[in-house]
Amino acid sequence: MQIKVSYQKPQVLQALRYHFISKREIKLMIILVNVFALFAAALFFYKKVTPLAFLISSFLWIFCMLAFFWWLPATIYKRSNTFRDTFNISLEENHFFIDNSRGSTKTWAWREFSEMMETPHFFHLYFNPRSFFLLPKDVFRDSDELHEARLLLRNKIPQKK
Repeated sequence: MQIKVSYQKPQVLQALRYHFISKREIKLMIILVNVFALFAAALFFYKKVTPLAFLISSFLWIFCMLAFFWWLPATIYKRSNTFRDTFNISLEENHFFIDNSRGSTKTWAWREFSEMMETPHFFHLYFNPRSFFLLPKDVFRDSDELHEARLLLRNKIPQKK
C-alpha cells in the first residue's frame, strides 16, 4: 500500500497530547496535582489555609495543566522538522518504507516497532517508549484502505496497553 503523508499542526498537537497522557508517570502526576488542588480547595473552604496558600496551589495546578496540554506539545512540534515534511510511505507485508522529497529513505522491519497506539487522527508507531512515528489516518483514500492498514498494523505490531 502506497500513501503520501503530510501533517496538519492541530492534529499533530492533539496526537502529542495523547502520547503524553498515555505515559504512566504523567497520568500519575496529573492525578496527584488534581488531588492536591482539590485538597487545597477543601482546606481553603474550611479556613484551614490562607487565601495566599490556596492561590499558590491554584497557580501550580494551572501551570501543570498548561504545560502538559499546550506548552509541551507545542515545543515538540517546533523542534521536529518531521511534521513540516512530506513523505511517501509504503506499508508492505514485512517492512515499513518511508522516503521524502530530499531523497532520504528509511526502512523498518515490523519487528523494530515495539507497540502501536491508535488515536482519532493517527496511528502512533513506537520504536521505544520515547521514540515514535505518527501515521495520519486522513492520508488513506477511503475507509476500506484505512481498515486494511489498521489490520496490517495490528497484526504486525503489538497494541499499546
